[in-house]
Amino acid sequence: MANSVYQINKGINKSIEFKGLKAQYIWYLGAGILGLLILFAVLFIIGVNQYFCMVIILSCGSGLVYKIYGMSNRYGEHGMMKTLAKRSIPKVVKCNSRKIFLKTKNIQDGRK
Repeated sequence: MANSVYQINKGINKSIEFKGLKAQYIWYLGAGILGLLILFAVLFIIGVNQYFCMVIILSCGSGLVYKIYGMSNRYGEHGMMKTLAKRSIPKVVKCNSRKIFLKTKNIQDGRK
């Protein structure tokens, strides 16, 4: 049996990339696979047919891999965090009083 050698790091100060997955998506895929393993164990212990369990787990697993690779390609290393942060920025800032703007003008002029 031949030994497989996987190159993980691409250089200094660059994020980890493994088989096309970048940075945190490696952890997401690992957590998803662990979740599927637990789901298989629960279904098997409950008494669901073994082949039916395998069909469920394989279909969920292929969907998980497809989704994680898609997110990795779409957002990249930090893109998903930036997209989630952009959602929390308000679209409109409402102000019913001019008081705050008058205070900033006085501060700029050197008055209090």
